[in-house]
Amino acid sequence: MELIRGIHNLRPCHRPTAATIGNFDGVHLGHQAVLGQLAERADALGLPTTAITFEPQPQEFFDPTHAPPRLTRLREKVEALRRYAVDRVLCLRFDRAFAARSAESFIEDILVTGLDVRYLVVGDDFRFGSGRRGDFRMLQAAGEARGFQVVRMHSFVLGGERVSSTRVREALARGDLELAEQLLGRPYRMVGRVAHGDKRGRTIGFPTANIFLHRHAAPVQGVFAVELFGVEGEPVPGVANVGTRPTVDGTRSLLEVHLFDFRGDIYGRHVQVDFLHKIRPERRFERFEDLRRQIELDARAARAYFGLQKA
Repeated sequence: MELIRGIHNLRPCHRPTAATIGNFDGVHLGHQAVLGQLAERADALGLPTTAITFEPQPQEFFDPTHAPPRLTRLREKVEALRRYAVDRVLCLRFDRAFAARSAESFIEDILVTGLDVRYLVVGDDFRFGSGRRGDFRMLQAAGEARGFQVVRMHSFVLGGERVSSTRVREALARGDLELAEQLLGRPYRMVGRVAHGDKRGRTIGFPTANIFLHRHAAPVQGVFAVELFGVEGEPVPGVANVGTRPTVDGTRSLLEVHLFDFRGDIYGRHVQVDFLHKIRPERRFERFEDLRRQIELDARAARAYFGLQKA
């Protein structure tokens, strides 16, 4: 799959195409339904597929203080889209100039001239262009005039409610990882590179793989039973903490994973962590010894979840 960053990097080989547009945060079942419809029609037309997305996400640009926690950073999103027969991802930088772009300019410069879209599928609530003037009706009219078909995908419903990124975030926030997995069609996952930490865990018998999350906020907080991929013997079960580590005056959002019965050196590895079960929220302990005892209990609870005996 090819990642294209910006309109200026579009080439003749990227035209024509079948396309869809969205944030695709989480790449949940609703997104997957859109991608499935796109792939099916593109195959019939003999066209490659292109997913058009934005970086940062529009809400992060307009209101960064109150933007919801991301389910997926760009790299995670691209990896997820790769699983659903997407040939190319066009990532458009959402800045002041892009926010001021008219809906008509978006259609003409990106969809028609840039990509020569022949088939376009969008969600039923998709809006675009300055002032959110663009909608399905405008796209449909443009398609009739410029020779491309526009199809609207209705909301994907599960359990009587619409599947959305907001609903996934709400499930994660309350620790309902089972519902989140149903909405996503897979366990919730974070990815990152293992970095050197302060090695405090090593001193109490709980060495951790430290992964900086590079987010203003994480959609999960607390202690979890997890599985880690990207190392020999994967998946490797473990216990993880996501948060700022208040007991040791931490400030940056960090994912720390203690792997059970694992001795390999994984510094620098790019790994994936699946969140399977929430054990408890993050909390501050007055003494480091109290934290050590709680970590032992957390590890015991995670081992019990996996049906593992202590080595």
